[in-house]
Amino acid sequence: MADLYGHLPRGPAGVMRAARWSLLGLRAAWLHESSFRLEVYLFVLLGPLGWWLGATPVERVLLIGSCLLVLAMELMNSSMEAVIERFGPERHELAGRAKDMGSAAVFVLMLNVLLVWGTLLLPRYL
Repeated sequence: MADLYGHLPRGPAGVMRAARWSLLGLRAAWLHESSFRLEVYLFVLLGPLGWWLGATPVERVLLIGSCLLVLAMELMNSSMEAVIERFGPERHELAGRAKDMGSAAVFVLMLNVLLVWGTLLLPRYL
């Protein structure tokens, strides 16, 4: 049964379309967002380090997953900023507030990375 917008049923072809759109989004973020590129570079370093330093599978998931959350939120923040910019470059209080809140969300998840890594690794190595 199809919904009003023709998205269902998805099936294998629908999943492939969704995967393609996701890859296009990742490519756009890589090409247009320097913050995303920097965070990917950090993940390339921290991902394997988290795998190596994690003593259990749960620790590995926490160490690596906390970094992936930063990337996901950066994608959301960038998408929100793109929508705001779509409506024009003029300054508006609500647009500025939305951009600041998106940036704050990324910052909070970066603090979460510090919290997770510090909580799991500091007691072990100090």
